[in-house]
Amino acid sequence: MAKMEVKTSLLDNMIGVGDMVLLEPLNEDSFINNLKKRFDHDEVYTYIGSVVISLNPYRPLPIYTPEKVEEYRNRNFYELSPHIFALSDEAYRSLRDQDKDQCILITGESGAGKTEASKLVMSYVAAVCGKGAEVNQVKEQLLQSNPVLEAFGNAKTVRNDNSSRFGKYMDIEFDFKGDPLGGVISNYLLEKSRVVKQPRGERNFHIFYQILSGASEDLLCKLKLEQDFSRYNYLGLDSAKVNGVDDAANFRTVRNAMQIVGFMDHETQSVFEVVAAVLKLGNIEFKPESRVNGLDESKIKDKNELKEICELTGIDQSVLERAFSFRTVEAKQEKVSTTLNVAQAYYARDALAKNLYSRLFSWLVTRINESIKAQTKVRKKVMGVLDIYGFEIFEDNSFEQFIINYCNEKLQQIFIELTLKEEQEEYIREGIEWTHIEYFNNAIICDLIENNQTGILAMLDEECLRPGTVTDDTFLEKLNQVCATHQHFESRMSKCSRFLNDTSLPHSCFRIQHYAGKVMYQVEGFVDKNNDLLYRDLSQAMWKASHSLIKALFPEGNPAKINLKRPPTAGSQFKASVATLMKNLQTKNPNYIRCIKPNDKKAAHIFNDALVCHQIRYLGLLENVRVRRAGYAFRQAYEPCLERYKMLCKQTWPHWRGPARAGVEVLFSELEIPEEEFSFGRSKIFIRNPRTLFKLEDLRKQRLEDLATLIAKIYRGWKCRTRFLLMKKSQIVVASWYRRYAARKLLRELKHQKRCNEAATIIAAYWRGTQPFYIPFPNASQARRELRRLKEEARNKHAIAVIWAFWLGYKARRELRRLKEEARRKHAVAVIWAYWLGLKVRREYRKFFRANAGRKIYEFTLQRLMQKYFLEMKKKMPSLSPIDKNWPARPYLFLDSTHKELKRIFHLWRCKKYRDQFTDQQKLIYEEKLEASELFKDKKALYPASVGQPFQGAYLEISKNPKYKKLKDAVDEKIIIAEVVNKINRANGKATSRIFLLTKNNVLLADQKSGNIKSEVPLGDVTKVSMSSQNDGFFAVHLKEGSGAAGKGDFLLSSDHLIEMATKLYRTTLSQTKQKLNIEISDEFLVQFRQDKVCVKFIQGSQKNGNIPTCKRKNNRLLEVAVP
Repeated sequence: MAKMEVKTSLLDNMIGVGDMVLLEPLNEDSFINNLKKRFDHDEVYTYIGSVVISLNPYRPLPIYTPEKVEEYRNRNFYELSPHIFALSDEAYRSLRDQDKDQCILITGESGAGKTEASKLVMSYVAAVCGKGAEVNQVKEQLLQSNPVLEAFGNAKTVRNDNSSRFGKYMDIEFDFKGDPLGGVISNYLLEKSRVVKQPRGERNFHIFYQILSGASEDLLCKLKLEQDFSRYNYLGLDSAKVNGVDDAANFRTVRNAMQIVGFMDHETQSVFEVVAAVLKLGNIEFKPESRVNGLDESKIKDKNELKEICELTGIDQSVLERAFSFRTVEAKQEKVSTTLNVAQAYYARDALAKNLYSRLFSWLVTRINESIKAQTKVRKKVMGVLDIYGFEIFEDNSFEQFIINYCNEKLQQIFIELTLKEEQEEYIREGIEWTHIEYFNNAIICDLIENNQTGILAMLDEECLRPGTVTDDTFLEKLNQVCATHQHFESRMSKCSRFLNDTSLPHSCFRIQHYAGKVMYQVEGFVDKNNDLLYRDLSQAMWKASHSLIKALFPEGNPAKINLKRPPTAGSQFKASVATLMKNLQTKNPNYIRCIKPNDKKAAHIFNDALVCHQIRYLGLLENVRVRRAGYAFRQAYEPCLERYKMLCKQTWPHWRGPARAGVEVLFSELEIPEEEFSFGRSKIFIRNPRTLFKLEDLRKQRLEDLATLIAKIYRGWKCRTRFLLMKKSQIVVASWYRRYAARKLLRELKHQKRCNEAATIIAAYWRGTQPFYIPFPNASQARRELRRLKEEARNKHAIAVIWAFWLGYKARRELRRLKEEARRKHAVAVIWAYWLGLKVRREYRKFFRANAGRKIYEFTLQRLMQKYFLEMKKKMPSLSPIDKNWPARPYLFLDSTHKELKRIFHLWRCKKYRDQFTDQQKLIYEEKLEASELFKDKKALYPASVGQPFQGAYLEISKNPKYKKLKDAVDEKIIIAEVVNKINRANGKATSRIFLLTKNNVLLADQKSGNIKSEVPLGDVTKVSMSSQNDGFFAVHLKEGSGAAGKGDFLLSSDHLIEMATKLYRTTLSQTKQKLNIEISDEFLVQFRQDKVCVKFIQGSQKNGNIPTCKRKNNRLLEVAVP
């Protein structure tokens, strides 16, 4: 199999130009031709700097495989050919490594592939982030939320078989490692009008067709549904079936996805019951009927459908029937019930269906958020993915298209702002001079729509809230008056002469010049859709349902929570949601995917130049390229630039030892590139003209060919030399072995010849020695025989020696084998014996092992865990502040009591350390504060405000003020507290200022002006202090009956420092009398005034003099204190 070609760079082996910033020449025609050339070769992604242009291929392509995911993982953005995975990887790595929150904005027309792009981004992030059972579960839940939301929020339109009819923004939350923790989904303006009516050639939401096609017979029976689409008025029949879409299989996918996300079985069943109820609401039909008083009313034709709806939802049939026939209007204390005619009844039915489905969808989003939200409270990194409806221009454009296009205007505005801001910030950051670029700013269009005084939405809200007759025509008239002179607003009735001759514009329409082109809106339905009213009778009927989900969807139906305030309009709600979205996006680092639809036929291999040109214009892509090329078309960090082009200079090749910037400077100087063609930033090289970059690429390509030739030459030389050296080494080895063999052979022959000569000599000697006299041989043959005999004898002797040697060797080897076998047997016996002894010992001590080993292991493990626990605690100890409530989390469940006890001991210890820093005076103050806490905490409403106020005691400074010299001389004891109080007159409840003095033994009241002592009460005569539980400063000092000071009765006083006075009085009395003073806290108590007992009662009431409590004598037995 031929190996697949791998593109190693944005500039290598590229079809067309991968980055439009490098397009030369740059104009609209070359831009479109480049896109078309790449589209024809299945290259559906192209860059504009860091922006990805995505063309919808309308067919599956083999470029989203797991191998592709691995190919783009952890790679530089420009390192490989343009791909949505490159942008996803760049965003994910910036979030993970640089701790920057990211958002991916996917925009484009309906049918341009935005939903698929968002799913590809999420699937890539899920594939490259961490692994693990918990992480995988989170990833699976995030991914499976898409099929659920698509089923309930997407529908087939004339431009897209899977068009998102709602806006979705998902924040995916990650931990510090880059592993997903959960997510949060926000939805924007579901197109609920589609529930009751669809344009020709379009379908209702997918879920209706999926249930009817894929649900089992048993489920359909429970839902009281039939598979026949024609049975339901809310389902358009002209496009009920979509080619290539299997609704039954999709229904199974949705059910499985709901289970994975975390829906319980009863929740899933409840959702399907609500969907079935919405579907059956469309079958309710009404007939007119006249009443006796002449008013028209409506009646339901066939009540079977109503009965089945009530059985599904658990609503009383008579209640729902009345809600369809009557409307109750409440104004303050009045209720007016009016009948509904047939048109109004149909409106009420459709309004209920739309609200029921819309609220179900919002509940689904909330329920999914509960399942996928992050379970931990640690700091999270966030990646937002925005998949929102694209710009829409239909044959009939209504309120929904107006709102959708307004949202796209805001997205275009933030795209322009953030793109220019990012470009300008980079130039400033790099120290490059910024060149201003002229571009179209659509802020004027956004202001036309959203201005709080003269905006179209403001005018629409004003009309909806205006009393009197309000119609769509009156709304259009108001627009003609306010917006007539606006350059982007057109109307046939406009007073501006430019539009008087525009006969193509109907009377009931207005036209807005959007950034994407002119769109004509029909005002019919604007007021009703903006009001989005649901009769209160229907809300209350839904709340009375026994179906728990339906009841939860209509909380305003609760009679106990009736709110007569008019609910916010749909336009104002959406405007606020868009503002929140824009604010959220501006806090994150943006990444853009600009989706383009190549044709209107939803067909592959078709590229419509005019359609693409229109989208390029309104998306402002050429302006984006010009912004990127504002002065410099290409920029790259010094390190990758030097790495790519270092072979073009001898000084930088093959290795540059200095800083990367210095290397690039040497490189560009060596290549003699004009200085006006580039600039050096702080971390990047900026190249002005694409031709300079292409020149560098041509030089690099030529140099790579030269280097390839050089490398091939060196390799071939190395290979031949290596082979030669190997052969030379082999020849030397073979020659040496041969010489050794030849020498040994010659040696053996010489030895043999020598032995033969020696044998002949010896034989001759022996022969001569045996003859006493020399007798010559009778002939030569006798001598030869004798020689043969001697040789035979010598060979026999040698054979005997060899055989004997072999025999001895055999005996030795046999003996050795025997000894080895014996040794092995002895070792085996020893091993077996050892195992046997071990077995016996284990059997003997098994009971002890079972009894003690587990405990020993447990104690050892426990000891190690405790050691680890204390070491971890040492590192994570909180501060020594007593109010610091932080405490490390408990690592092990069995340490729960220990953990709590340690926390208590540590808190007591640091409290002691903190107390040891106090002086005696500070200790006294804190003791008084503690006493006040025990006396008044959770009892007196005034107490919390006194906690932060220091107890001063001497508020009047009697010893320093000459005005009180007479009073100072009269009191010879230490003054504990001196404060001005209000003494309540017993007769009329009016207050008189008095000086309240508390000494070690007495309580004194003196005149504030003269300083004369009016009353002096020993502490022993004070029996009780009474006060209310409310936020006032009144208190009564009860005196002992029969004492000298009790002649005029008890004292009823009012003070701004009640808590301090009561605390000091309590402590001083306890110190002197050794008895606790009774502190009574009650909103009613009795006070002795001379001979009469008067009840002091505290009530809540509004005050004429602000928040100051007032006292008033109601009768002889009642004194009433009004407290705010």
